[in-house]
Amino acid sequence: QAAKQVILQKIRDAEREQVLNDFLDRKEFLVSGSIKRMERGSAIIEVGRMEAVLPRDQQIPRENLRVGDRVKAFLLRIDRGARGPQLVLSRTAPEFLMKLFELEVPEIEDGLLELKACARDPGLRAKIAVKSNDQRIDPIGTCVGLRGSRVTAVRNEIGGEQIDIIVWSADPAQFVVAALQPAEVVSIVVDEEAHAMDVVVDENNLAIAIGRNGQNVKLASELTGWTINLMSEQESAEKSAQEQQGLRALFMEKLDVDEELADILIEEGFSSLEEVAYVPLAEMLEIEAFDEDTVNELRNRARNVLLTEAIVTEEQLENVSDDLLNLDGMEKSLAAKLAQQGIRTRDDLADLAVDELVEMAGIDEERAKALISVARAHWFEE
Repeated sequence: QAAKQVILQKIRDAEREQVLNDFLDRKEFLVSGSIKRMERGSAIIEVGRMEAVLPRDQQIPRENLRVGDRVKAFLLRIDRGARGPQLVLSRTAPEFLMKLFELEVPEIEDGLLELKACARDPGLRAKIAVKSNDQRIDPIGTCVGLRGSRVTAVRNEIGGEQIDIIVWSADPAQFVVAALQPAEVVSIVVDEEAHAMDVVVDENNLAIAIGRNGQNVKLASELTGWTINLMSEQESAEKSAQEQQGLRALFMEKLDVDEELADILIEEGFSSLEEVAYVPLAEMLEIEAFDEDTVNELRNRARNVLLTEAIVTEEQLENVSDDLLNLDGMEKSLAAKLAQQGIRTRDDLADLAVDELVEMAGIDEERAKALISVARAHWFEE
C-alpha cells in the first residue's frame, strides 16, 4: 500500500512538472486566472491546469480580492518546495506594468516601441520609460492611446495607479531631467564616479520635484538607476562655494601657492592634484595667466605630493590585513586612511558603527553601510 502511494505521488509530481514545463515553454509571464481560495491573505489562483499563489505582499495595497475574481499578474518566480513547484505571482512588480502595456500597445510587440525601464509605488504612482525605434512614432502619444484609451485600460487593471510616461534617453542627464517631470530642472551636475547627480530646481519647483513623501524623486531615481540629489539654486550656490573653498585650501597647502593662483586653477576647471600633475602640458600652456616655467613648477609640485602620498599609503598598508584590503568596495586609499586610525582588519571594520566610519573616512552614509555590511557578512556564514 505504501509503495503504491509513493508511485502515485511520483506520477502526480511528474505530471505537475510536465504541466509546468509546457507552461514555461509558452513564455507566458503575464498570467490570468480565477481566485480559487484565500489563505492567510494570499490568493490561490487557478491558472489553466495549475495553481499559483499571489502573496499578500505582492498584492496592490487597498485592492479587495475575492474568491471567484479573475485577475492578471506577473510570474515573479517558481518556488520548488517539498510539495512540488509553486508559481509565485505579483501585481506590484514593475514588470507587471510593462507587460500590461505590451498587451495594450501592439507597437511594442512589433518592435516600433521599446519599454526600457519602470519604477512603481504600487497603487499610487508609476513612471515608465519608453523609446521609439521609428522616428515617425510619438512614444508617449502611442502609449496613451486615442482619448487616453490605452493608458486608462492599464490604470484600471492596477487600481487607478497614476502613470507618468517618459521618453527614454541614452544621455543619463537628459533621462533624469525627463524622469523628474512635471518639475522643471534649472541645471544638473553629473558625478560619474559616485553615479549621482546634483539636480538644481527653482524654489517653485522644489516641492513638485520631491513629490508627496519624496515619491517623485524616489521613482525617478529607481527608473534611471542614478542617485539624485535635489537642491534649490541657493543650496547649489552654497555647495559650490563650499567645494571651491575646500579646493582652494587644498591647492594652497599642497602646491604651496597663494590664493590668487589657486583661484586661477579652480576657474580653469582643475578639481584635483592629479589633474594638475597629468593634464597635457599643451593644455596648461593655454592658460593666459601661466608661463611655461609656472606650469612646469606646478606640475612638478603636484607630482611630488602625489608620490609622497603614495609612499605613505603603501607604508600604512603594510600593517593592513588582506581580508580588509580584499573587501568589495574597499580602496587602497581608504584602507590607508582607516589604518591611520587603528582599523587594520575586517573585524575592526565590522565592529564600527556607521556614523563612526562616516566620520573616520569622510565617506557618505550609504557607502559606509555597504562596507560594514560586507565586513560583517562572514559572521553569519556557516
